[in-house]
Amino acid sequence: MTSPDPLLRALLSATEGGDTAAEARAMLDSPAFQRAAAAIEADHDNFVEQLITLCQIPSPPFGEAVRAAAYADLLRQHGVEQVETDEEGNVTAYRPGTDPEAGVIVLCSHLDTVFPAGTDVTVKREGDILRAPGVGDDTRGLALLLALSRALDKAAIRTRAGILFLASVGEEGAGDLRGVKHFFRANRWREKVAGFVALDGLNPARLVHAAVGSKRYRVTFRGPGGHSFGAFGLVNPAFALARAMDDLGRIRVPASPKTTFSIGKIGGGTSINAIPETMWMEVDLRSASAEVLATLEARFLATLPQAAADENAARDTSRGEITVEVKQIGDRPAGVTPKESRIARVAAAVIQAQGYTLEATASSTDSNIPISLGIPAVTLGTGCAGGREHSLEEWIDVEKTQSVKGMSTALASILVLAGVSSN
Repeated sequence: MTSPDPLLRALLSATEGGDTAAEARAMLDSPAFQRAAAAIEADHDNFVEQLITLCQIPSPPFGEAVRAAAYADLLRQHGVEQVETDEEGNVTAYRPGTDPEAGVIVLCSHLDTVFPAGTDVTVKREGDILRAPGVGDDTRGLALLLALSRALDKAAIRTRAGILFLASVGEEGAGDLRGVKHFFRANRWREKVAGFVALDGLNPARLVHAAVGSKRYRVTFRGPGGHSFGAFGLVNPAFALARAMDDLGRIRVPASPKTTFSIGKIGGGTSINAIPETMWMEVDLRSASAEVLATLEARFLATLPQAAADENAARDTSRGEITVEVKQIGDRPAGVTPKESRIARVAAAVIQAQGYTLEATASSTDSNIPISLGIPAVTLGTGCAGGREHSLEEWIDVEKTQSVKGMSTALASILVLAGVSSN
């Protein structure tokens, strides 16, 4: 993947210089920001209607195309320039800056949800409460990008850096961040990126500056199989799988940086009265540290051939031995945007100036990819209360006062980072 290096990137990476608290306060008090915040407030009902419309367009894993097309149409209707859909399915749109040398700030929300095709995504409204799968994660983020674009235009704000709106595919689950991976590998805008802000999650106090990495594997043990009674004594892939599962469960991982492992799915076999020919599991390994994750991965991978060897030593191999196949099915890089970097300091200062209690944390989001490339990147909340994400009972609260405050918090951070031009 390309590692972009526009001029503004060095500033956003800087760990010294500048009173970001004063900058945040000055931005929030500025006439330009006040105009934009007022535009967000006046537009809020439209924002909610667009959120509902987008949520009710199914966007299952690897099935984002219909929502992507509708989103591109909304951008064109608003008059945003250079609306494009790339080969992977990402939608981009460009709002020019006044300084071509400043590069672009990417604002990213993801198109996909975790819910499979056929899920009922009808939004049920109860006053200010909206209930539907995916309504918050990340449909609110998508609607927020549109609202921010309208507010900037209504307030006649020009930014020094350009703003590139990115609606990405494949952020969730098995999507493995494929949209943003493709963006930084092949999209024509990739070399102009100075900074990256993902709008994902709800809490406006949350600042994700560290990328939780993950390695995901499908492990399959194979053997000759046979009748459970007549072929008793032959090697059994189920026992090899059980050994591997037990070995993983005995690995000790550090509490800090938080490091985890999980066996999410297992399967195999053909009948209760047959020794299986295949048994498999899918494993998720995670850590906020790339080094710790690599150590955990190496230890886990080392247990697999040993589990096969132990089963081959324990039982009859006259009809064939146990073999193991290891296939990587997910790779999300870990990394950190230092809390001392300008991009993180600005976001933190704005969050605190808005009266929220800052929650700096690590997570796995689209920001993982730019962080891993050394590009200044953070993930900010889209600004409301809610809960039960990734469940059929997902909900958000679009009460206007708090919703507008949260949306405006994200806007203020973006304006300080991109720079408001006097031209």
